[in-house]
Amino acid sequence: MAESDKVISYADLQTLLQNGTPDLTVIDVRTPEEVAKGKIPGSVNIPVDAVQSALSLDPASFSAKYGVEKPPKDARHLVFHCQMGRRGNIATETALSLGYSRACNYAGGFKEWAEKSSK
Repeated sequence: MAESDKVISYADLQTLLQNGTPDLTVIDVRTPEEVAKGKIPGSVNIPVDAVQSALSLDPASFSAKYGVEKPPKDARHLVFHCQMGRRGNIATETALSLGYSRACNYAGGFKEWAEKSSK
């Protein structure tokens, strides 16, 4: 998969969120302390260090722990993000290694989201 295939833009993510895309899962890999300062609507917090173990859980355990349905390995819209892109990329690579073939990183991160959403 080319690097560009693993990255989603602000505009594309915003469109998916606004359209209420049913198979969209946005995973915020920042720390709970960072998330407490603001988050992308509808995102679920799974810190980067927990992504591998979280995605290895069975669906019922994942749902019980994170309050959302576990994305299937062929999920069309599985998006990871952090503050500025580095941890989101690490999480995306982890998901890809676990068989989540369409996982992608919102490289602009919450920093870009907050800047563009406030305009």
